Amino acid sequence: MSDESTPIRVVVADDSVLLRDGVVRLLTDSGFEVLAAVGDGDALLDAVTEHDPDLCIVDVRMPPTHTDEGLKAALEIRRRSPDTAVLVLSQYVEERYAGELLEGDVSGVGYLLKDRVIDVDDFIASLRRVAGGGSAVDAEVVSQILGRSRRSNELERLTPREREVLQLMAEGLSNGGIADRLVVSHGAVEKHISNVFMKLGLDIEDGAHRRVLAVLTFLRA
Repeated sequence: MSDESTPIRVVVADDSVLLRDGVVRLLTDSGFEVLAAVGDGDALLDAVTEHDPDLCIVDVRMPPTHTDEGLKAALEIRRRSPDTAVLVLSQYVEERYAGELLEGDVSGVGYLLKDRVIDVDDFIASLRRVAGGGSAVDAEVVSQILGRSRRSNELERLTPREREVLQLMAEGLSNGGIADRLVVSHGAVEKHISNVFMKLGLDIEDGAHRRVLAVLTFLRA
């Protein structure tokens, strides 16, 4: 990962030329260094091998079948280069491979839906968070994947408010961000999060990763 004194180095993969160029321009204007912009999974893997970027921004559906090539490439990047952050930016939730992408160590992993990115500053903040080893997962992605989970007994332990806090945690919001979204105190958020950790059996020694493990618990059927 790059430090604060150097720009974040990025590879962009999207088969839509207009969208790809738009993302590249946005990144460049925001101080990122775009190393390559490609249109398919194989070219993405080649670019990662050549440039060793800090972050890859990947669409799900790319040539030749336009089904799940991007997510498969993202998984391969995580296997080959675990220090390279990956943010999936797509119109679709491909549940099978999304679950696989999110079920291991999710440091430096994100999954956002294009149609739900409504604030450029928030999007850039999400990219920086993922590149820095954090996570950013859209609530709709979490909802669709959790809908397939069979671990309802654990989900049922949480109160409606705790589930709401858990969902915002999965989106990558800080305690302060959750408090602002729900219009509650920081102390209330900390209490809800502690309850989530306790009910899901996440030990305090797990550290910061508990925030994501709290969501991933549901994804491991």
